[in-house]
Amino acid sequence: MRINPYLNFNGTCDAAFNFYAQALGGKVVYKMTYGESPMAKDMPPELQSQLIHVRLVVGANVLMGSDCPPGRYEEAKGITISISVDTVEEAERVFAALSEKATIFMPIQETFWALRFGMLTDQFGIPWMVNCEKPN
Repeated sequence: MRINPYLNFNGTCDAAFNFYAQALGGKVVYKMTYGESPMAKDMPPELQSQLIHVRLVVGANVLMGSDCPPGRYEEAKGITISISVDTVEEAERVFAALSEKATIFMPIQETFWALRFGMLTDQFGIPWMVNCEKPN
C-alpha cells in the first residue's frame, strides 16, 4: 500500500508542480490538461488549459494534484505535507527552496526532537513541514 498526497489548486497546478519539481529535486512524469482529456467537450473554455491530473516523483515518493473545476476549489485546511530528510543540509536546502514567496510559520531551526524543523505555507497555499530528526 502507498499513501500519496493529492493537492488541489485553483488554476495554478502547473506552476506549482513545476516549482515543486525544482524545489524537491523531483520529476513531473505525467500531466494532462482538461482539454486533452476525454471530458474536454464537457469542460468550460477557461478550464481547457488547466491540469486535470499531474504526478511528480521524488525518489520513491509520489505527489499528485489537479486544478479544480469552477466552484469546487477549497483552500487547504487541516493538512500539512511533511517532508523528512536525513541531513541538516538537505533540510535547509528544501526549506529554502519552498520558502520562495511563502509565509513562514516557524523558521528552520533545531528543536528538542530535530536537528532541523521548519513550517511554512508556500506561494500556492500548501502547508509544509520540513523535518530532520535527531538520531536516537
